[in-house]
Amino acid sequence: MFNYPIRRPVSCLERPQKALIKQSLMVRWWRTITAYFSRPIRSSVWFYRPILWGVKRYDRHLRRLSDEELDIAIYALRKQMHQQGLSVGRIIRSFALIREVSGRELGMWQFDSQILGGLAILHGTVAQMHTGEGKTLTATLPVATAALAGIPTHVVTVNNYLTQRDAELMTPVYQRLGLSVGVIIEGLQVGQRKAQYACDITYCTNNELAFDFLKDRIQLIGNNHALQRHAMRGIHSHRSQALNQLMLRGLHFAVVDEADGVFMDEASTPLIISGDAKPQPEQSKMYQQAYTIMLQLERERDYMVNEKSRTVELTSVGEESIARLSVNLGALWRARVRRIELVKQALSAHYLFRRDREYLIDEDKVVIIDEHTGRRMPERSWQKGLHQLIEIKEGCELSDPRVTLASVSFQNFFRHYYCLSGMTGTANEVKHEFWRVYGLPVVDVPTNKKSQRITLGESVVQDEQQKWQKVVERIYSVQGGSRRPILIGTQSLYSSETLSALLDQLKITHQVLNARQDKHEAEVIARAGQLGCITIATSMAGRGTDIKLPNEVEILGGLHVIITGVHDTSRVDRQLAGRCARQGDKGSVEYVLSLEEPIITPKIKRLLTMIYHLRLPWKLKIHYC
Repeated sequence: MFNYPIRRPVSCLERPQKALIKQSLMVRWWRTITAYFSRPIRSSVWFYRPILWGVKRYDRHLRRLSDEELDIAIYALRKQMHQQGLSVGRIIRSFALIREVSGRELGMWQFDSQILGGLAILHGTVAQMHTGEGKTLTATLPVATAALAGIPTHVVTVNNYLTQRDAELMTPVYQRLGLSVGVIIEGLQVGQRKAQYACDITYCTNNELAFDFLKDRIQLIGNNHALQRHAMRGIHSHRSQALNQLMLRGLHFAVVDEADGVFMDEASTPLIISGDAKPQPEQSKMYQQAYTIMLQLERERDYMVNEKSRTVELTSVGEESIARLSVNLGALWRARVRRIELVKQALSAHYLFRRDREYLIDEDKVVIIDEHTGRRMPERSWQKGLHQLIEIKEGCELSDPRVTLASVSFQNFFRHYYCLSGMTGTANEVKHEFWRVYGLPVVDVPTNKKSQRITLGESVVQDEQQKWQKVVERIYSVQGGSRRPILIGTQSLYSSETLSALLDQLKITHQVLNARQDKHEAEVIARAGQLGCITIATSMAGRGTDIKLPNEVEILGGLHVIITGVHDTSRVDRQLAGRCARQGDKGSVEYVLSLEEPIITPKIKRLLTMIYHLRLPWKLKIHYC
């Protein structure tokens, strides 16, 4: 069960770093041994079914209660859980009460599959629930149960849109239970953030939460132990005042939505708090010189660029050329390692980072685009001069240098939580990584209804131009007289705008969702399931997006998804496919690909080209075009 060290949370509680070091040296071998026995039990859905049966038995009693009697039952349970903590019996009562409140406030009673998912989350696992199974409603069960026991709880989502949406949808349930709800999004000041984190339940993004943690660590300046912090609060000094400015109440219990994206895809992403540094004209001049030198080098002779592996290598001739071209540029260019790294960064900026794919230009500034979600990240920048070199490439004003004050990766940050769990629809490929890195078993939660998704296979063409023409053909074919809604997934902002321009030429009405339209995301998603609607979207339409369908669309066959590119991680494509056929609805998905996909290596391309020309039969249902 939920392994929480205390009944009444200590302010600023978190798992100490020493425990993480000890775990890396001593506990991992024990976890490996016990995994053969404990992991299969904890990851089996049958482990939680007896509790589910108890919830359903108690639920029948709650259905007969009036609203006043239900409120009395909630108050009594909360008082008891505050005094005595969590137990199997109290968890059963809590889940049943929360389910009844959800039904009365929202008109939605959690299904058996959602109760099982909630139990798995409360017991410190990753609940794998298929897309469309209602993870937002599922999360209310473990989250409210922990909060009723007095445990500060964080619900972590992947973007501001989902944070606000989920909090607004579930607030009536929490308020009826007597719990306060906070929301952390971009733009909040320190005082506002502190007030939101002081609530019983706080919805926040992984980025905002981790950066607030770093800001608090800067305030602590070495007083990282909980007892040290409490001692400092009792001292009337500037140090105690600084501690009172801490935003977080500690890292107690977190439920991470889309856990595979946060724990795996962004695990090694360094989050850095930086401060302003004095402008350094010499450094800016050095970046300009590096880019000028790079333009004078000759590809294949001086350097090699591998766009598939995203690497740049200088040849011995190239190193000599750099030394010759920089001989009169000053002392900063005399060090061999420095000048080589500078020019390699300039080559990377020129060849490997492309406008409207890895970044976009907004108000004369370079804004990074998240490769996994397709969203803009205005507060982030590349390190080691790469960001400034891209600004030189695009003719933008160079940003000021920054000094690193604190940094942490998502992997290290989330391991500070005393109790950690998550939920996702795509965990199969990374089950072993969840256990190895975080000690989290994965529980496969059965679906509430049998999936009716139809997979139509893959259509493969030779180049990008033919691919977009094929997409247009499929639009006409799918919507021929039926006005069935279509969602077209693209890999990049550039691809989405290329296809949009083609549809404009053909006078095909459509809407676009990418990093440029992120402010209008809610409106675009609200229209995406309507009759006749065609939506072109990047990965922004993937994780967490719930496209509502009217009854007339269900009769026509539901939403049709066309995926026009495959990612390095197949889980991203599965998330996009999961936008259709949710909760037993009808829907279909197909792939329209070309032999110029970035993921296809030259050897595989030659093989596929041979198959393409020979028209060989293929068991993967690939249609030759």
